[in-house]
Amino acid sequence: MAQDRIKMTSEWGQVTAVLTTNASAASLRRMLPVTIKMRDHMRQEKTGHLPAPLPEAPRQRGFSKGTIGLWGSSDFVIYYREGRVPAPGIVILGSAQGDVSIFDRLVPVDVQIEMEKP
Repeated sequence: MAQDRIKMTSEWGQVTAVLTTNASAASLRRMLPVTIKMRDHMRQEKTGHLPAPLPEAPRQRGFSKGTIGLWGSSDFVIYYREGRVPAPGIVILGSAQGDVSIFDRLVPVDVQIEMEKP
């Protein structure tokens, strides 16, 4: 079975990610393409607001470098370090395959997210 892949592009570079299989990731897929203004949060992640909320899916507290997720119903997150978040945790949307350290900068950035073409 083919996996859905997205591209996340900013002025700092581009990474791809494989989307997971859950209701939130399916809704994100239908929402694309989008551009999100993202800011640094706690020197571990970039966060930004999606144009509309995504449905709930199971949450977890731990994440690894490259995890893309959902904090609130419309708070998109790209983790460039590993760690844990407080309850209720994050919805996992997928996992980046590229070098997410490009997002390890304190300044905000616009990130374009779109489906990767085969």
